Amino acid sequence: MHVYEKRRDIVFSVATLLIEGKTIGFVPTMGALHNGHLALVNRAIKENDTVVVSIFVNPTQFNNSEDLVNYPRTLESDVELLSKLSTNIIVFVPTPKEVYGEEMMSKNYDFEGLENEMEGKFRPGHFNGVGTVLKHLFDIVSPTRAYFGEKDFQQLQIVKKLAEIENMSVQIIGCPIFREDNGLALSSRNKRLNKKQLQASPLIYKILKQVKKDFGTKSVLEMNEWVSEQFKNDEILELEYFEIAKISDLKSIKEKQKDTKYRAFIAVFAGKIRLIDNIALN
Repeated sequence: MHVYEKRRDIVFSVATLLIEGKTIGFVPTMGALHNGHLALVNRAIKENDTVVVSIFVNPTQFNNSEDLVNYPRTLESDVELLSKLSTNIIVFVPTPKEVYGEEMMSKNYDFEGLENEMEGKFRPGHFNGVGTVLKHLFDIVSPTRAYFGEKDFQQLQIVKKLAEIENMSVQIIGCPIFREDNGLALSSRNKRLNKKQLQASPLIYKILKQVKKDFGTKSVLEMNEWVSEQFKNDEILELEYFEIAKISDLKSIKEKQKDTKYRAFIAVFAGKIRLIDNIALN
């Protein structure tokens, strides 16, 4: 397994592989790897000749400076985990300068409104940062396929739109949400949860499952009010938003329509730690 810090080194390595006709799977991460990340890497291993995993905490997608500072960084254990999966993995751990050059700025993207829904309302500029860093990383890695988890479903839709906007040949592949046995969606931020928060957090998925069960018989208003009620007296979890949205454009709805696919999206604070999740409804 190779670990590269310099842009020029990984570009040379990838170029050699491409000349040999190899396919490259790419899993971009911000580190603090968990089994959800490893599931993405394992799928990439199965479907490609070589896999590149980037570990880069991207400053431009954080609108909360405290969240950026406190984001878990566990590079040594991350590399060890990856080494156990395969020897045919390239790990890219760049500095911001290696990714952005001298000017670390986000490009302003028009994702046809996808960026303005849900996460976009509460994290201004977030998806410009995501789009910008992925454009840089895709240019560096030249992947055949790139893998993203559906926990960040809005991000997944935006990455697909990014590939279209930038006319990139990479195939964007969404992978199922990986959960703890209690239903909590795996996230690097889970490492910051204390014992009480960890015990309380499975309520998020429990609520989503009930919404899915009720989707065929209850109105959107009834489900919105019910979800809000579940958090009213909770001493540990605070609801930031709950929305039922169309998969096609991620716009929240007030009424259901026939022949339309929907997902439920939720964001919850456990103290200062922000947890997101979603579920397909039909």
